[in-house]
Amino acid sequence: MSIDITLKQAQTDVDQWIKTVGVRYFNELTNLGILMEEVGELSRLMVRKYGEQSFKESDKGRELSDEMADVLWVLICLANQTGVDLTEALQKNFEKKNIRDANRHQENEKLK
Repeated sequence: MSIDITLKQAQTDVDQWIKTVGVRYFNELTNLGILMEEVGELSRLMVRKYGEQSFKESDKGRELSDEMADVLWVLICLANQTGVDLTEALQKNFEKKNIRDANRHQENEKLK
């Protein structure tokens, strides 16, 4: 069964999990380090799947979706810890990109 979840709900759910099962948040710098580790794991898998490196035995069983979810999880933790509303932040980011990049990509010869 699949359910749709909003960013706001994801932030609430992660916060609830951290405060119950996880006991407490790691500090912000620790979570930043964990985020970098998770991005590295995603990168490793992407390089092997779409790049030129071959898979190693330790790569077997790893899924892109799981690695991406790990990255998202830690990013949500950092947002919760620093008071960032990801829904609002993403909306503002779309607005910024729509103004700044309104014609930029259409006019980029490299993309044609």
